[in-house]
Amino acid sequence: MSRTALRICPLCEATCGLTVTLDGDRVTGARGDRDDVFSAGFICPKGAAFGEVDGDPDRLSRPLVRRDGALREATWDEAFDAVAAGLRPLIEKYGSDSVAVVLGNPNVHTMAGALYPPLLLGALRTRNLYSASTVDQMPKHVSSGLLFGDPLAIPVPDLDRTDHLLLIGANPFESNGSLCTAPDFPGRLRALRRRGGTLTVIDPRRTRTAKLADRHVAIRPGTDALLLAALVQVLFEEDLVDLGALEGHVDGVDQVRSLTADFTPEAVAVPCDVSAEEIRAMARELAAAPTAAVYGRVGSSMVEFGTLANWLVDVLNTLTGNLDRPGGAMFPLAATARAPRPAAPGKGFALGRWHSRVSGHPEAKAEFPLSALAEEIDTPGVGRVRAVIAIAANPVLSAPDGDRLDRALAGADFMVSVDPYLNETSRHAHVVLPPPRPSQSSHHDFTFNGFAIRNQVRYTRELLPLPDGRPDECEILARLVLCVSGMHGADPAAVDTLAIESTLAKAVADPHSPVHGRDPKELAGRLTGRNGAERRLDLMLRLGPYGDGFGAGDPGAEDRGSEGLGLQRLLDNPHGIDLGPLAPRIPQLLKTRSGKVELCPEPIVSDVPRLLGALAERPDGLVLVGRRHLRSNNSWMHNVPALTGGSNRCTLQVHPEDAARLGLTDGGAAMVKGDGGEVRAPVEVTDAVRTGVVSLPHGWGHDRPGTRLNVAAADAGANVNQLLDGSLLDPLSGTAVLNGFPVQVAPVG
Repeated sequence: MSRTALRICPLCEATCGLTVTLDGDRVTGARGDRDDVFSAGFICPKGAAFGEVDGDPDRLSRPLVRRDGALREATWDEAFDAVAAGLRPLIEKYGSDSVAVVLGNPNVHTMAGALYPPLLLGALRTRNLYSASTVDQMPKHVSSGLLFGDPLAIPVPDLDRTDHLLLIGANPFESNGSLCTAPDFPGRLRALRRRGGTLTVIDPRRTRTAKLADRHVAIRPGTDALLLAALVQVLFEEDLVDLGALEGHVDGVDQVRSLTADFTPEAVAVPCDVSAEEIRAMARELAAAPTAAVYGRVGSSMVEFGTLANWLVDVLNTLTGNLDRPGGAMFPLAATARAPRPAAPGKGFALGRWHSRVSGHPEAKAEFPLSALAEEIDTPGVGRVRAVIAIAANPVLSAPDGDRLDRALAGADFMVSVDPYLNETSRHAHVVLPPPRPSQSSHHDFTFNGFAIRNQVRYTRELLPLPDGRPDECEILARLVLCVSGMHGADPAAVDTLAIESTLAKAVADPHSPVHGRDPKELAGRLTGRNGAERRLDLMLRLGPYGDGFGAGDPGAEDRGSEGLGLQRLLDNPHGIDLGPLAPRIPQLLKTRSGKVELCPEPIVSDVPRLLGALAERPDGLVLVGRRHLRSNNSWMHNVPALTGGSNRCTLQVHPEDAARLGLTDGGAAMVKGDGGEVRAPVEVTDAVRTGVVSLPHGWGHDRPGTRLNVAAADAGANVNQLLDGSLLDPLSGTAVLNGFPVQVAPVG
């Protein structure tokens, strides 16, 4: 019998509400939930394909354990016995750092991925942590950490109230935003134009976003920081700096003036291939707008000066008085965030507290560059990584030089992969632990609500029950925590109990907490929820900025209908609860040692001379940039028929003039060579990409043996990251340079 239910979409950062149609144990359709407080009925092709993603026949339903060299189905108990037997002896003999943990992007799209990896890392205590952040967003975390003292304090453009939006390295018509959670980002950009606002897009490709813009600047890839520095220089030169309400809360303005003095529009015009007149016009428009926001994303992060570019984005927002004000770049306040505390100096943010064994890479946000994982496994010596725990990660496709990592993983002593697919990475695992289908999982966006353009909170329970004996993803990760901590066989509920006890112990001891001085056991007894994950969500909501505070000293208040948040109130509001527009949060959110926005931190100052050197560079060959597709998300959606074909193809886009010069023909094949290797791809001749630039999308290369991705393997595409050897990184964040690197292109044959 057919029925409908609500589900938050877990397939991209927009977090749209879905109305899902079910028939028995199958999802038969999905449409936008018109009553959702955040997305109001918007849906993209990924959300519409939720049923196909959920019902993919290649999804694993049972664990796989390697026996006699082959992966074979096993029971869950057998699988966790194998995990404990494989990991604990290595930890006991070689120490915790012999185990590397790799976290992929899908972790932030699930409740389990947000709640349990921190507990796993706490139990394991390894310094070998790697994630997709160092091939994507780490420059933003580092710049925010240096500026605001908190790497998660990331300002987002106040899209619905701004008068002027400058986008650099972003294509939200295809990506729906990144580190900016905004359902129907394209619709919001159209609304900006309708209300008389201005949109400027800086991108070497004429994307769908760029086509809407009032001004499209086709910059030379990799020079984003130069252009942004020139905009800053113009603000100072023409006396356009105005901190507004931030006056008194910012340190380092004069130092920024000195640092950027040499980056005049004339100096950067040639390397950026943007005229000095256009640079000045952009700076003047930004300063003159009633409200404005600068928003930079992965295109300006995955470059040689990624951290400097991200720093300059918020320098511009600050100097024009648009940081932390309505219509500018603002800081969301998620319902599960820590409740606001009085403004005070904090501990600040540090880089390089430890270094990697082989190449000496400094840690950033407790992570090493994903590019360094292969060498940490395959380089002999004391401290070598011998085991890998990969959770929702496919670094063979997402990290540079996947061939080397492929070989390294094949030689690891032990590997565990938590993944629904047998893909290019998990095929090396000794144990594969597949999480259930999305329809069988509850959902709350712990991560993305912290980047949302409007404060709101939503929670949806699973649509379909799990089969008997099938653990949910939370239990899988909890049992993994027990395996690494030497508690294999204990009740996985103990992991949640310990997490709750630890959180409450800190809360009752905190004089600024609403539960200061209360009995933690009494508070724990008041938590609601059917399982540990729900009880932890209830706890975070109640202690959060909108929470009921467990009655804030009146133990019966929450039972009398208090308007504060808790799990039950979310369950009573299935379309979500609107918590209002973003509001100014400075100085309260700052955790810098000075208690102010530190606009000119020392690591930035030390890196600016490297950027000065780029003023003299004159690239004379082709450079490559990536691109996003609306119906794709990295490497994990190429096995769904509804999301393949059409524009979602792995083609090498080449400008007609470059194609004619190189002898390339539309539909023909090209060989692309970089420092790390070469790939072959079909050519797409288009003037959507500027001259001197070619574009190849990320996440393809599904042609390795031993996978079970039948749809993806039929149209494998080329792994663009194989063009890189992993040596070229942004030094502050450890992020791989995946954009704007030189390549050679020639016709095949």
